[in-house]
Amino acid sequence: RTYSDTETEGQLLNSFVQYFGDSLGRKIKRMPLIEETVLPGDSLLTLPVVIIGNGPSGICLSYLLSGYRPYLSPEAIHPNPILHTKLEEARHLSIVDQDLEYLSEGLEGRSSNPVAVLFDTLLHPDADFGYDYPPVLHWKLEQHNYIPHIVLGKGPPGGAWHSMEGSMLTISFGDWMELPGLSFKEWAASKRRNIKSDRVMPEEIACYYKHYVKVMGLQKNFRDNVYITSVSRLYREKDDEGRSHQNEDISTQHLEMEDGQKSLIKRNWEVRGYQRATDGSHVPFCLFAENVALATGTFDSPGRLQVEGEDFPFVLHSMSDFGAAISKGKLRGKADPVLIVGAGLTAADAVLCAYNNNIPVVHVFRRRVTDTSLIFKQLPKKLYPEYHKVYHMMCTQSHTVDSNQHSAYTSFPEHNVLSFKPEMKCVLQSASGLKKILKFSVALVLIGSHPNLFFLKDQGHSIGHHSNQPITCKGNPIEIDPYTYECTKEANLFALGPLVGDNFVRFLKGGALGIARCLAIRQKKKHELIESGDGGGDGVP
Repeated sequence: RTYSDTETEGQLLNSFVQYFGDSLGRKIKRMPLIEETVLPGDSLLTLPVVIIGNGPSGICLSYLLSGYRPYLSPEAIHPNPILHTKLEEARHLSIVDQDLEYLSEGLEGRSSNPVAVLFDTLLHPDADFGYDYPPVLHWKLEQHNYIPHIVLGKGPPGGAWHSMEGSMLTISFGDWMELPGLSFKEWAASKRRNIKSDRVMPEEIACYYKHYVKVMGLQKNFRDNVYITSVSRLYREKDDEGRSHQNEDISTQHLEMEDGQKSLIKRNWEVRGYQRATDGSHVPFCLFAENVALATGTFDSPGRLQVEGEDFPFVLHSMSDFGAAISKGKLRGKADPVLIVGAGLTAADAVLCAYNNNIPVVHVFRRRVTDTSLIFKQLPKKLYPEYHKVYHMMCTQSHTVDSNQHSAYTSFPEHNVLSFKPEMKCVLQSASGLKKILKFSVALVLIGSHPNLFFLKDQGHSIGHHSNQPITCKGNPIEIDPYTYECTKEANLFALGPLVGDNFVRFLKGGALGIARCLAIRQKKKHELIESGDGGGDGVP
């Protein structure tokens, strides 16, 4: 669609970055909503940071970029004496202004990213040992540290938490789901919410995240109902108008073309997409950014078996679809069982959901029940009794033990799905090669999910640890510098959260810390160059 109404364009763009001040506001009004065939001009606005994704990763990064700084509390004593000594050495500095590699050296935790472990132990000291120590940090809002940015998300702040099944408890404690500066328990008490246990429902967490953005004054940075269609790097010839050297900064890279005739310079990022209006129409936009932070999570694309018949309408891939089928009564009175594929916590949630609704279950998974990598092996029985109930059934109600497959639950360990048939039958194959055909009422494939980075070149396959392979949170996360979270294969592109292997909220906050420190250092260097007269480029592509 082509928008010629300048007032409509101005309203949308002013709503994007109206808080940047009059000088940038004047540029915004001139910024067109351009079509794909129109080349951008130099007068277009370039933002320092665009954050894609408004879940807890994006929210926490916005919090730090807004100028909030963590300091060691005056009365705090960290239980790790070595770390505490390091913190005391620079008590007058915020954590953002300290050497994160030095602070995180020697720390161990349940994340492979050292800054994630560091920030977690500062916010939740010795949490993995069962202690409930308070954070050793206190927060200050320092306006001069504000870095202009915008957070783009498909729905309200909180991301995928707003679409998770509301009847299940979170795997983590409520305290571990909280973001810096706002205690989850205190928030719940102020809202008179009755939190019956340390674990809470996803809807509570989603509401907390949405409230967090408001109470911290971050809402001016957030835009909802925004869908990204492309994020691409702009280039310019080295001698273009004789200005490329002047505009070059510390992140600029030179690229030689294959024929060796021209030298190109990597410039800023171009972010395109559309915002869904209240009437359902799509209003396109184009922004330019010096830096892009990927905080999209991994819930975009459910994992698929890649077998024949998987696209039949009776083969589902999400808990929300399964819940909808139950609520609409589609499974009521069905004689055939529900077929659930997968051995993770989401599959266990589906088993519990079906069990609680008196729906018989056939549970198929590839691993042995004694496999030490099963998630159930890592969960204490007292804290997670419902999941251990499922695991007990997986072990004791196998098809080899119970020949009556129309009982409430039957498991098929070490089995693969070969195909789904149109008559609602499934072909299974055991580890020994024996094939079985089962009839079912609906199939539910829950084998994890993957990020959808379709808006990046080659869907982001080039920035993972294993080049030319899809990005996955476990097998092939985005390769980053462990202390800045900048992609090692693409300058000025950052990633955090599940995209870099941190699936738990308590650890993704470290990514925000690393990125905030990196950008703060670069902003300071940029300002020093401008003041000295050696820099001061227009900062546009």
